[in-house]
Amino acid sequence: MGTDGTLDEALERLYRTGPEFGGRLSNHGPMAVESMVRRGHARQVHRWLDLYMRRLDERPRGGCPIPAVGWRSALGDPRRLGDWLAFFDREVTEQPWRAVLEVWWPRLVPGITAGATHGVIRTGHAVHALLAHEDGPRLAELGQALGYWAARWQQVPSAAPSGTSGPASALAGVPRIADQSADIDHRLGQLTGLSGWPAALAALRPAADAGQARDLLAGLTTAAAVRYLPNAHGSPVMLIHSATAPMAVLRTLPALPSTQWVVSLHAAWAASAAVTAAYAPAAPLPRHALPTAHRSAEETFALAVRHQDEHVIKLADTCLDVHRRTGCPDALAAVTRAIELIDEP
Repeated sequence: MGTDGTLDEALERLYRTGPEFGGRLSNHGPMAVESMVRRGHARQVHRWLDLYMRRLDERPRGGCPIPAVGWRSALGDPRRLGDWLAFFDREVTEQPWRAVLEVWWPRLVPGITAGATHGVIRTGHAVHALLAHEDGPRLAELGQALGYWAARWQQVPSAAPSGTSGPASALAGVPRIADQSADIDHRLGQLTGLSGWPAALAALRPAADAGQARDLLAGLTTAAAVRYLPNAHGSPVMLIHSATAPMAVLRTLPALPSTQWVVSLHAAWAASAAVTAAYAPAAPLPRHALPTAHRSAEETFALAVRHQDEHVIKLADTCLDVHRRTGCPDALAAVTRAIELIDEP
């Protein structure tokens, strides 16, 4: 069976599962298998799924259809998760998926921290797969991703970039929240009163056009991936999303009108900064205490697959893109660091 067939089979298996399990844990199955197939590890997908799917819950059923007009009252209501999944099932089958994305992306992207950013990350993987090949299972997966995002839609206080800093400097200037003892909702809730938060968001230099927005977004993924290496001990799992969320947006840009690229950068920057503020440690570790990249990109990803943790696989997928674009060895070392800190499942 070809790799397209493996991915489609995996998505068909996962379609029967819910976007969340065990309370509010996000179902990473579609994101991980898309990465594995694209990176040449299709043969490991079904064995990995056999183990991972034991943890998942069934897909929730809808009880009250989301109306085409008047949908805003249901946005960000997790009790309507089943209804949102059914709504986007219809959307992606009744009209072209790019048209659905063009309408709903600007509606959803202000709530980019939905599901601890997993709504946008899952959408990015779904779009990446559709850009390679369009078929029923991939369209259905896009619908699931958008439905999850809509149900968990969540904003953070934001400010448009207006400064002079590049992504690395701007990310380094993000202040930490005071209380890092509770869940992500409690942490993100502190951003409103966080001294220096508006100024930190504004510090990023603005994009004058779509091309600059794309370049700044690429720079943000690089900065966040490299920054993970010395800071991962703050929260090895959650800080991964400071890089994977903007990468998901970057991968979605080719499917969006260029008029939406600048606002997409703004949302991705706010999400990456919010995760950084919420989970960064008090101080980074010195470089000499951290691993170096002594494996190739392909060997690094294979190591992540053998580790089997879904977060490690997603980070590796992002870091390989960063390494391919920049040649920065610390992008690969970041994957090694994640493997050191995150327990195997």
